Amino acid sequence: MRKAIIAGNWKMHKNNQEAVDLVRDLAERVKDLEVREIIVCPPFTALSDVSHVLEEAGGDIKLGAQNVYPEPQGAFTGEISPLMLKAIAVDYVIVGHSERREIMEESDGLIARKLRAVLDAGMVPILCVGETLEEREKGEARRKVEGQLQADLAPLSEDELAEMVIAYEPIWAIGTGKTALPQDAQDMTSFIRGQIADLYSDAVAEDIRILYGGSVKPGNISELMDMDDVDGALVGGASLKAEDFAAIVSFQA
Repeated sequence: MRKAIIAGNWKMHKNNQEAVDLVRDLAERVKDLEVREIIVCPPFTALSDVSHVLEEAGGDIKLGAQNVYPEPQGAFTGEISPLMLKAIAVDYVIVGHSERREIMEESDGLIARKLRAVLDAGMVPILCVGETLEEREKGEARRKVEGQLQADLAPLSEDELAEMVIAYEPIWAIGTGKTALPQDAQDMTSFIRGQIADLYSDAVAEDIRILYGGSVKPGNISELMDMDDVDGALVGGASLKAEDFAAIVSFQA
């Protein structure tokens, strides 16, 4: 059985003290909730401080980074390497978030390199895929996601893929208050699982965890998690309040 993951992507929010206060509050609220894997992804500036707090709290919450550069070191001003993240006990790294793809214009080629770098450094990538509203309305959502998966995963072996997590995030539902209907989330996560089976094998497709991301809140998490192929959530705004995020983590199956 696939263990559910609830990951909070804080994006460009929270200074160091705010981050520490949030994660301390959250750690107390979700203490001993072992049936779910909980991840917080603060901004780079707060990662080290949050790492120390999570270590003190006993390890119930995992640490994630929002991005990475696919080189171990070098003249790459403003970038953060996978080895730097590993050194402060980062466990997960978000790769290919729609805001990186759409705003920073990251290519599938760069995203594929990032996946490789994260895996080589001994961390787990959370690969994000998803379509725009225009693409969905034109009936091109599946083609968009299929293309992303094929390009991003091309360099990876089946064993490497088995170490990953995939997040389906319809771009039109991120930060808009709009949420894909539970059946919409199921249809696309099921499609993604089918694509993994076609590209690799039924076994890895069955085991890989696929998250839904897009305006996830305490009020809709249970319905989303009722879907057979939704294995968790990548949460944005609702992860910035300990009470809300804890309520999402504590959903009733």
